[in-house]
Amino acid sequence: MTWRLEIALQTPAHSALGDLLSYASELPLAPGTLVRVPLGRREVLGVVWSAEEAAPVPEAEAVALREVSGTLDALPPLGAAWRDLVGFAARYYQRSLGEVALAALPPQLRDLSAVQLARRLKRQGAADVAGAAIAAAPTPTDEQASALARMEAEAGPFLLFGSTGSGKTEVYLRAVAALLQRDPEAQALVMVPEINLTPQLEARFAERFGAGAVVSMHSGMTNPQRLASWLAAHHGAARIVLGTRMAVFASMPRLRLIVVDEEHDPSYKQQEGARYSARDLAVWRGRREDAKVVLGSATPSLESWHQSRPAADGDAGGRYVRLEMPSRIRALDGAAEGQLPAVRLVDMNLQPPKTVLSAALLDAIGQRIARGEQSMVFLNRRGYAPVLACGDCGWKSECPHCSAYRVFHKIDRSLRCHHCGFAERVPRACPTCGNLDIAAVGRGTERLEEHLAELFAGVTRPDGSAVRIARIDADSTRKQGALEEQLAAVHSGEVDILVGTQMIAKGHDFRRITLVAALNPDGALFSSDFRAPERLFSLLMQAAGRAGRDAAYVAAQGSAAQMWIQTHHPQHPLFAALRRHDYPAFAAQELDERRAAGMPPFAFQALLRADARTQEAAQAFLQAASEAAASLPQAQLVSNYPAVPLTIQRVANVERAQMLVESPSRATLQKFLGGVLPILHGLRQAPEGKGVIRWLVDVDPQAI
Repeated sequence: MTWRLEIALQTPAHSALGDLLSYASELPLAPGTLVRVPLGRREVLGVVWSAEEAAPVPEAEAVALREVSGTLDALPPLGAAWRDLVGFAARYYQRSLGEVALAALPPQLRDLSAVQLARRLKRQGAADVAGAAIAAAPTPTDEQASALARMEAEAGPFLLFGSTGSGKTEVYLRAVAALLQRDPEAQALVMVPEINLTPQLEARFAERFGAGAVVSMHSGMTNPQRLASWLAAHHGAARIVLGTRMAVFASMPRLRLIVVDEEHDPSYKQQEGARYSARDLAVWRGRREDAKVVLGSATPSLESWHQSRPAADGDAGGRYVRLEMPSRIRALDGAAEGQLPAVRLVDMNLQPPKTVLSAALLDAIGQRIARGEQSMVFLNRRGYAPVLACGDCGWKSECPHCSAYRVFHKIDRSLRCHHCGFAERVPRACPTCGNLDIAAVGRGTERLEEHLAELFAGVTRPDGSAVRIARIDADSTRKQGALEEQLAAVHSGEVDILVGTQMIAKGHDFRRITLVAALNPDGALFSSDFRAPERLFSLLMQAAGRAGRDAAYVAAQGSAAQMWIQTHHPQHPLFAALRRHDYPAFAAQELDERRAAGMPPFAFQALLRADARTQEAAQAFLQAASEAAASLPQAQLVSNYPAVPLTIQRVANVERAQMLVESPSRATLQKFLGGVLPILHGLRQAPEGKGVIRWLVDVDPQAI
């Protein structure tokens, strides 16, 4: 007897092969079984999606199906809930089923034979369910207790709106503890937006539940580490999975709780391949698997804030339950209320030309050093300077492959493009006119670190030693273990001034920092991207939240937590709301503007993008798609904007263009996109598509 299997494979994106390919098997394999099958001249990993007995047909009509090569039968099949999640993600984000399914599996599974996998499983002891020894916890604040009580009593999803330092992590810990006490075999998924936030959170969870109950999942792990974590979760041995956006696809058969910390963070949106939102998929997965979902943030995304609005005046309200924790706790082990940092604006229009740090700010940092406290200076631009320039002929360090400048990195004397990675040594003289006096223009974290070292060269700490400055950004943390080493130095008090990009501005629990300064944040105030003010407000609020987190320490020092912002636009309403730490007021104003303009969350968007050798070819491809799509049934309810270049229109010698598609109805937009895909497939083979290298659809884009 022969069985026909429909198998999901990682075929090329938008492949003409379709979502599933048929293979023959002598055995009826259960859906979710991992198999190896021939594809062309290769043997690849696939997931059985369905199986049916092949009906006998006349020999002349028989279609020869290739046989399954092997089965990874040492693994339990991937469950129906996991397959439903993958199926929904593929449909909603307009990708192939196999692309999403295989990308969600650890890479090492693709290379292991059935025998190798069985041997690996034997070494791991995944058959045993790890218990969680729950350690004692501090007494919850009234606000924490109230939030936890509502999470127990109501279905959710929940938006935990808690100020920075209000103890949201303790709520997550207690929610997980309550779950495991009710059901010792239950599993919880806790997600953070970035890799650099996982070590601190992993330590907190391991301390509370034991290291054996917790595994991590993120792209910074080696392939064997990722496989071990995935297997522990798939078998149910790991009670708690901590991870970045990829963890939303973790196979967790007993999943009962999902936490998305810093839910507003744009890092939850994948920017390559299937462009999914892990936050949105977490909400969908929670509903499908009857798992409670908690979205936490001090500055929620406007979409989540709108979904948590209370019912009023004929408005039924949002789908989320809003839980509020406005008070800051005094210390990790205390319930007394602390104070949010005072926000001080420095009008840079009143400062001398070329001022980097105002005299008042330098004095405030010096006072912190004298008291043994720490300061954090935040500048969201890495490198030494964003550009090198010649004052004689006007030459600038443009990237030859991108429409962007190469950044000057002084530490290795290189000019490096942050878009394509092209790097070369800094020239001794201007390549155009030979002028020896080429200069750095602008400032990045590397140059800021050097400048601070010069300014505080003669200053000593209370113990008489020299001031110590540390920099944390993508360049200083390239080596494995470098981030953990630098964070440990900050936590231990070895660092007086911490300089960095947004890597240091969110999520970290620095107990001795009492002053945070943000330099040059004005660019986002007038960006063409309508989400830029929301991201800036969130980033500054998060940065401010790093100051004065241990109120008992601040009080003992006789100090006061402060957030300094150097700006040329101190009267901007965004800063007025920031000074009051008033996210609701900021959100109300932004939502009013978006409602009037018909922008998300009051409309739904997608980007159609084309990459080609010329900008003309890319735009012509998108324009042809737009004209062909005008005949679709939903076209009258969808707005197609003209094709335009991306902000950085050329990367690695590839020209990039995009076209915005918008509708007041999510369902209408999805149907329209479903009709556009065959058009794009057809155009790819037509003359209009010959110059196109690739195309993609980005649903719910986070950057326009």
